[in-house]
Amino acid sequence: MSTTNNRLRASANLATMSSMKTRLTEAGFVNSLLIPLVMVVLLLVGSAGFGVWAFMSRQDYKDNTDQKIAVAVDEAKVATQTAEAAKFAEEAKNPLKTFTGPSDFGSVTFQYPKTWSGYVVQATAASGDTPLDSYFHPNVVPSVDLPASVFALRVAVVNESYSSILEQFANSVETGKVSVAPYKLPKVQGVIGSRLEGEIEQTKKGVMVLFPLRNVTLKVWTETDQYVTDFNDIVLANLSFSP
Repeated sequence: MSTTNNRLRASANLATMSSMKTRLTEAGFVNSLLIPLVMVVLLLVGSAGFGVWAFMSRQDYKDNTDQKIAVAVDEAKVATQTAEAAKFAEEAKNPLKTFTGPSDFGSVTFQYPKTWSGYVVQATAASGDTPLDSYFHPNVVPSVDLPASVFALRVAVVNESYSSILEQFANSVETGKVSVAPYKLPKVQGVIGSRLEGEIEQTKKGVMVLFPLRNVTLKVWTETDQYVTDFNDIVLANLSFSP
């Protein structure tokens, strides 16, 4: 009887173990299927999202194609007109005009765009501190009597020594408002002057060059950064005088 009971218990244990093994196997099988299933679901969700985005983008492009084309055309026209205006403005400066000052003060000669107008005051050395005082600006020269007027180009011969005029900028150089460096004209290599950049006058920023001219001083400057390119490439490139 005892032997029979033992056999029954052993058989029940084997059945229980077999059942547990079966459940574990099924659980592992389910887990192995679950991972690919999740990946498939994620891929489907991603594909659906991309499809929605692509559809909306396509619909937006379809609905706004004419507007987008019109904007692009307008931008292209503006860019072309700006480039053509800049090209025309440069071409309009030629042929350059030439100015030559009195021989008593070094026959100062320079060129400037033909689209600029000039106002020139000449005097003798005995009649004032500035024997040559000239103002140039595109189209119409502003009032020379108003301190607020800004000019594209000023050229002057003054009855002061080169060193004394340079000394007038000492404080501005020291405070960093003006930078100064030696400078030679392309056409007057034998004379070394100075190039000043920054606040060359109160409330006016630009570029000025100074040169000793016999017992006087030649001053050439632009009172605004707007015309520095013309100042360098046209005026200074063609400026000359007899030392």
